[in-house]
Amino acid sequence: MGATRVWAIGPLSGAERAVRKANGTHMDDIDLALLRLVLEEPRAGMREYARILGVARGTVQSRLSRLERSGVIASHSPRIDPARLGFPVLAQAHLHLAQGRLEQAVTSLAGIAEVVEAHSIAGEGDLVCRIVARDNAHLEDVIQQLLRLPGVVRTKTEVMLREHVPYRVLPLLAQRGRTGPGATGR
Repeated sequence: MGATRVWAIGPLSGAERAVRKANGTHMDDIDLALLRLVLEEPRAGMREYARILGVARGTVQSRLSRLERSGVIASHSPRIDPARLGFPVLAQAHLHLAQGRLEQAVTSLAGIAEVVEAHSIAGEGDLVCRIVARDNAHLEDVIQQLLRLPGVVRTKTEVMLREHVPYRVLPLLAQRGRTGPGATGR
């Protein structure tokens, strides 16, 4: 753990309370500070979070449980780098589907290990998939698998060269509240 931080946790203004209530999340400054800590120091533990925030350990536990139940905290899984597992090629494929075949295509996608993420989209195509591969030849094999799926009419694939902004939510927390250090990182 790095240097000890002291975070100012102050009352919310009426406008801040209204915004937080309107968007369906009733989070106060302690919740936002706790989320920031979980992102910045995921292995620190309840006791350390409580010490840094200046609240009881039970408070930290109950707030984390509430944030999990509400879906704000979606996972405690570590972020694994597929490249370090032997899959350095990253691409996204837009899948164009025949009408009414979305569910069938999604069920089939779940059987392809190299498809690490898939979302239905508005815009060009019906689904966008994030794909990993060992090399370009392997990527071509995966794309051919996608084309053979029931309901897939065609694909458009883009190879991602380098990650410049990794997945992150800390800047969103900074927008939501005034707690903690400046928005950087994850």
